[in-house]
Amino acid sequence: MSSTPLPGIGVRYDLTTREHRRLSVVAQRDGGRVLSAYRTDDPDACALSVKLTAGEAEALIDALMPCHHSPNLLSTTGLGLVAERIELPAASHWNGRVLGETRLRTETGASIVAVLRRADAIPAPGPDFRLAGGDTLIVIGTREGVDAAAAILGRE
Repeated sequence: MSSTPLPGIGVRYDLTTREHRRLSVVAQRDGGRVLSAYRTDDPDACALSVKLTAGEAEALIDALMPCHHSPNLLSTTGLGLVAERIELPAASHWNGRVLGETRLRTETGASIVAVLRRADAIPAPGPDFRLAGGDTLIVIGTREGVDAAAAILGRE
């Protein structure tokens, strides 16, 4: 699976199945999703596109991955919070700088709760944690706070 940031929109995730079918999901900033399947005879032609609300996407995830559903996991939707993956571009102003310099929590109220770097997960990074281009930051906060954090982190 690969991901592509779509500035101002969200992130597109692309997957090619074992049967060589192309699928994509656009995870929109508002929580909505667009699921698309492409034709086998023309992989650039969309055969199906379905817009899903955040609730519908959550129901589809539960249907696809019932063994991963745990009642102990934080469900942010009912609390007015969102959790989002934000990729730090290689050209980011913050590449090589420490997390505290971003003043992210102070400026946005959103928190980076983990960093995914290659095959490693770094939980609860402190202010002295050094960011690197290609890091995926797990950010939690209000919708507005997470959007503001994405804008700060996307600064070049």
